Amino acid sequence: MNLFEKLYTLIIFLAVVTGLVIGQSGVISAHADRFVAPLLVAMLYITFLQIPLEEIKKAFKNRKFTFASVIINFAWTPVLAWVLALIFLGDKPSLYIGFIMLMVTPCTDWYLIFTGIAKGNIALSTAILPMNLILQVLLLPVYLLIFGDTAGVIEYDFLLNSILLVLIVPLILSALTKFILRSKQELRENLVSKLAVFPILFLSLAIVAMFASKGQMLFENVHLLWQITLPILLFFIVNFFIGQSIGKLMKFPKPDRTSLSLTTLARNSPIALAIAMTAFPDQPLIALTLVIGPLLELPILAVISHVLLLSSKD
Repeated sequence: MNLFEKLYTLIIFLAVVTGLVIGQSGVISAHADRFVAPLLVAMLYITFLQIPLEEIKKAFKNRKFTFASVIINFAWTPVLAWVLALIFLGDKPSLYIGFIMLMVTPCTDWYLIFTGIAKGNIALSTAILPMNLILQVLLLPVYLLIFGDTAGVIEYDFLLNSILLVLIVPLILSALTKFILRSKQELRENLVSKLAVFPILFLSLAIVAMFASKGQMLFENVHLLWQITLPILLFFIVNFFIGQSIGKLMKFPKPDRTSLSLTTLARNSPIALAIAMTAFPDQPLIALTLVIGPLLELPILAVISHVLLLSSKD
């Protein structure tokens, strides 16, 4: 484990604090969001570069993992999110809808970093990305209709363009790099080794940019943080034990169980936020919920990754 991996919890926390502090500058706040997508592209490019394509092909054939992941993410989790929203946010419609949007959209980018740090099966986690992406886009309006009593009008072109940028572009770039270096195995291995610390660095910078762009809104509505803290914490606690229990029940090896836990815990607030801003432009509190979400999610994922890493050494 390199120095960045040992200090990643502190680095992520400092990234959040730094973003909130520098976001108080109007100039920085106005332009910070422009850096989020490029940083995520860079992060995923290096992450994909580290994964042998043949392992990804094998991962797609792991039907047990795919079945478990889909059932937890798209059958169990929406029900859990609805119950928690009903109990804690039933009298606050905007927070209620924002919470559901946050919790029913599985992460499609930075959870791979946490999976790698926790020594999970990155190839398996990557293999499930396209399905997570397609299902959440198709099912989010359905979830909003069923659980939110609203059918949000989603601007699919904008959403799909965002997805293509942060997922497909780095995947293609990594494939091209591997193709160019296909006959230079030693050079490729050296390159991957030297770039190993950069995903955490780019993730941290993306977090700084995200919180810098939304920091002012957060400070103006800081009292709302406590109203959604408990349901978010309960969501992660319940789903952590659900993921681990199902992984053990299905006799997954520890790396696969780690991947299952993180793919069913990490939420996709950037995509959900984009949807909220286009589908509900007149209800900024929905977007605020999705901004507050990562403030709690990232430290929680950092702690969970550390717990999973320690358990993998047993």
